[in-house]
Amino acid sequence: MQETHYIDNKSLSLLSINEIVTTNKQLILSEEATKRIAKCRRYLDEKLSKSEKPMYGINTGFGALYNVKISTKNLTTLQENLVMSHACGTGEKVPNEIVKLMLFLKIQSLSYGHSGVQLATVNRLIDFYNHNILPVIYTQGSLGASGDLAPLAHLALPLIAKGEVTFEDKNYSGEEILDKFGWQKIELQAKEGLALLNGTQFMSAYGVSILLKSFKLSYLTDVFGALSLDAFDGRIEPFNNLIHLVRPHNGQLQTAKRIKEFLTDSEIIRQEKKHIQDPYSFRCIPQVHGASKDTLNFVKKTIETEINSVTDNPNIFAEADEIISGGNFHGQPLALGFDFLGIALAELGNISERRTFQLVSGSRGLPSFLVSNPGLNSGFMIPQYTAASIVSQNKQLATPASVDSIVSSNGQEDHVSMGANGATKAKRIVDNLETILAIELLNAAQALEFRKPIKTSPFLESLVQMYRSEVSFIEEDKVLHDDIVKTINFIQNLTIDSEELFG
Repeated sequence: MQETHYIDNKSLSLLSINEIVTTNKQLILSEEATKRIAKCRRYLDEKLSKSEKPMYGINTGFGALYNVKISTKNLTTLQENLVMSHACGTGEKVPNEIVKLMLFLKIQSLSYGHSGVQLATVNRLIDFYNHNILPVIYTQGSLGASGDLAPLAHLALPLIAKGEVTFEDKNYSGEEILDKFGWQKIELQAKEGLALLNGTQFMSAYGVSILLKSFKLSYLTDVFGALSLDAFDGRIEPFNNLIHLVRPHNGQLQTAKRIKEFLTDSEIIRQEKKHIQDPYSFRCIPQVHGASKDTLNFVKKTIETEINSVTDNPNIFAEADEIISGGNFHGQPLALGFDFLGIALAELGNISERRTFQLVSGSRGLPSFLVSNPGLNSGFMIPQYTAASIVSQNKQLATPASVDSIVSSNGQEDHVSMGANGATKAKRIVDNLETILAIELLNAAQALEFRKPIKTSPFLESLVQMYRSEVSFIEEDKVLHDDIVKTINFIQNLTIDSEELFG
């Protein structure tokens, strides 16, 4: 029997939402959430029946058209027009795993009972999630200010038999998928279109996905950094706890501790050294990796706050008898977080590539370009070029998006966060980091062979042994693209305990 997760007001974490999604738990509204949604909708309907007062987005136009009053008979048409007119996404398709997160996070946000939606609307979104019916959404179109309007419009279109979805690796129109399951289209009521389109679920879903990958790669950056340190015949003294206790940044302390643990019982690290210092890319691993760890934890706090929030507008407070138009849809907290995260991830790639550069430089008894017969063989000369190219692309992508703004909606929306652009840029950066780390692993494992018969630590020896079942030692030139791809796949298939990632 398939496990279930009850949507309620308990806080979601990165770990909990990842566990729910990866184990394919079915979503069900809790009794409390059902009551909250129904109560809010009843309050709104009563308010509309008793008052002709303009209420933004409920019986008025949107954005710069906020002063245009809409008659009661046209409220459903108003909401459907809103969804259709805002579905202006372009660019690449959003990956399915992120679309599924968007559905989850939109359901969660609506479940708090401050959005005025019908139960039927939330339950249809749950139907989509549980059946893996994923609306086709595009990466471009959101300013990250009035929420993620264009992406969320595409998320909502199938509710009204419009748009397109992916189901069982096939594409269906919104009308076709409703017919296939025998469902009626949702007749959107006052405020519902706005509740569906306002919100930060595009940015937040990207944030969850990127952070989960970032924490894994942050851990592996330490692992591969330790492997490179031993392959380079580096020194262990810079990882002594005494150094880090007098500059006690959490990430720095954690990194130094990890590196020492990874190198426990290494014969290489214990042997006498001819050099008294290592280059910064080795010596300053705790300081550089650690700063990125601290950044990841800051952004994690921001994202976890956001995914447990109500981010549409206006917000309805039935008990206080208030309908308040504010700005919870504005993505500034996320925009700043994505920019900070992108910079931190780019730096992990930057220092990784420098270690790769040192390994191929012909220093410390290693052959030039890590091949036995350099000259006839170019060996590992060009993977470093590739890493350098990607590192520079990440530097370009790490230019902040949040410092930009552009006026929209005829001046009504005169400051925007650009958080959606920050999110898609951060995803490219983290995917690029994965490739940079793959190239470091490829080089470090190759360099380690030239240290034999002396061995690294049992932990790192076991990692290299696993890796060698996928990628063999290179004796002479071959097409290294294939080995880079295999190494990326190896990294993607590595499973790391959550305590190691978030501890």
